[in-house]
Amino acid sequence: MSWMTAILLGIVQGLTEFLPISSSAHLAIIGQLLGQQDPGAAFTAVTQIGTELAVILYFRHDIWRIIKAWLGWVMRKVPITDPDVRMGWLVIIGSIPIAVLGLLLEDAIDATFRNLWMVVTMLIAVGYYMASADAGATQERDLRQLTWTHGIIYGFAQACALMPGVSRSGATITAGLIMGYTREAAARYSFLLAIPAVLASGLYKLKDIGSSTVAWPQTIVATLIAGGVGVAVIHWLLKWISTNRFLPFVIYRFVFAAFVAIALLTGILQPVA
Repeated sequence: MSWMTAILLGIVQGLTEFLPISSSAHLAIIGQLLGQQDPGAAFTAVTQIGTELAVILYFRHDIWRIIKAWLGWVMRKVPITDPDVRMGWLVIIGSIPIAVLGLLLEDAIDATFRNLWMVVTMLIAVGYYMASADAGATQERDLRQLTWTHGIIYGFAQACALMPGVSRSGATITAGLIMGYTREAAARYSFLLAIPAVLASGLYKLKDIGSSTVAWPQTIVATLIAGGVGVAVIHWLLKWISTNRFLPFVIYRFVFAAFVAIALLTGILQPVA
């Protein structure tokens, strides 16, 4: 991978990780368009460490409060009914589905799921459900009303993002809207829920960097760039969704899917790089 490709992919990762348009799909497709191979699941997972560090930086006060409360519960100083203790447990429980399925489906994630025809299918399917959920959203709940059952449902929605084209934020925000949460509440929990899963996945995939076509120096640069861009995107998105719907992202998913399908049919892109 060239330095320019690493820089561009880092920017793409930072721009697309939090928007409901699938960062992994964009990395796979843009990698091919730049004349390179699909950078692969390992590169995608490791660069996501950068964007999760952006989440930790942006939500540092909330995260520290949740950790303190949860540790306080462990030491029997804070009741489990405390909202921050509950949030800590909800993030832990909601992370279980993607952890289990990620290990069970590792080979498919690295190969089968990265077929670009599957990516096209997921872009369209999730876009449809996102549009339907957004149109019928009641937005009656905030995060203080997050239940254990809803936390688990969020977790399974996040696990769907193991398939490129789904989008972690797209799947979890859509699930949140269906369950009646506000757009901002759904997005905030989506960001918090992603931290354990994404960091664990990225650290686990570190072993594959350097043994593939992607070298360590380029991966580090891409990861740092992704984190810097990601902070700005989080700030913008949370402001934007407080007063706007997700229709522009739905339209983008459909247009992007059409572009990829045409590129596949004409041979510009290969289903498997």
